[in-house]
Amino acid sequence: MKAPLLSLLLLTSTALAADWPQFRGPDATGVIDDQPPGPDLKIAWQTELPGRGLSSPIIVGDRVFLTCSSGLNQRILHVICLDRQDGHRLWERTVLATGRTMSHKKTCVAAPTPCSDGRRVYALFSSNDLVAFDLDGNLQWLRGLTLDYPNASNSLGMASSPVVIADTLVVQSENDSESLALGLDAATGANRWKMSRPKAANWTSPVVLGEVVGLQSSKGLTGVHAATGEIRWDYTDGAATIPSSVVAGDVALVPSNGLTALAIEKDSTSQLWREKKLGPGTASPIVIGGWVYVISGAGVLAKADLKTGEEQWKMRLAGPFSGSPVAADHYLYIANERGDLQVVDLAGAEGKVVTTVPLEETILATPALSSGALFVRSDGHLWCLR
Repeated sequence: MKAPLLSLLLLTSTALAADWPQFRGPDATGVIDDQPPGPDLKIAWQTELPGRGLSSPIIVGDRVFLTCSSGLNQRILHVICLDRQDGHRLWERTVLATGRTMSHKKTCVAAPTPCSDGRRVYALFSSNDLVAFDLDGNLQWLRGLTLDYPNASNSLGMASSPVVIADTLVVQSENDSESLALGLDAATGANRWKMSRPKAANWTSPVVLGEVVGLQSSKGLTGVHAATGEIRWDYTDGAATIPSSVVAGDVALVPSNGLTALAIEKDSTSQLWREKKLGPGTASPIVIGGWVYVISGAGVLAKADLKTGEEQWKMRLAGPFSGSPVAADHYLYIANERGDLQVVDLAGAEGKVVTTVPLEETILATPALSSGALFVRSDGHLWCLR
């Protein structure tokens, strides 16, 4: 193993800025190097939402963006912008779905989390409708991907969130029929590249490794140059189709045969370790300060050494969980499906739940963190806690 990789193993990919611009935040790690909300969370504000949604909120500057779906068969698609300080609505835009809006009753059309490059907000829906607004709500472009790819859908609904790398927007639309990934010009929505993907339903989201995007599927994890669509490397030993991979430096933690740690080079990967006992349930793994944390399908949180995969401890949380954990400093935040937001202190010899905030609504989404505040959404409300 190269020396730079050894040092990177001890680091977590965190952001220096307070923005939370996509699913699971900067680089899709779930971790932010920012002021943590701390354990004694109180509701600062809550705002009513116009429709359903499993998408996470994203934060850009002093604005919070999120999506909803409403109306007959969820055909009305909402993109909403709120003031992060008090939750008042700055603008709301609606478009009509052009693609299929069928989904499992537990999920909905507003399942993918939007993303932003600081200039525009890009919102993808399960109907394969993709829309871009500037931060003030002016429409930049709109594409109904079903018009170009009519068989790209599945009967349960899709949930893969887009990511934007430099000026390329990457979208996964993976299913049993017309399964694909696209790299789009972020300014216009036009295709830069199109890649056929394994024909199997897949709800994972891309992860960011510098200029490379990691696309996960039932076959494994593929590293693709975001701007060109060139495949740089391909791990083909299988992977989960619900929990997504996470990246820490030059290491990818893949939900594969339990959990597999891969060292990522420019054009290849090598396995560092594999631990079957660390297989995640629905929640994606998270890396904090040289340790990897995984929540099993039974709601057990396990801590393991990022360098070796050796388990350090485990504890039971109050589940079940559909969303994934996020973290700042030594606190981990996770909301269960019953609406109980749990704060876990990771600083001691073992983890300890130090706060539980009952929000009393079903929560299936992953929270967002920014500048000492935690944002959590249900179908009915968005909360800000500090």
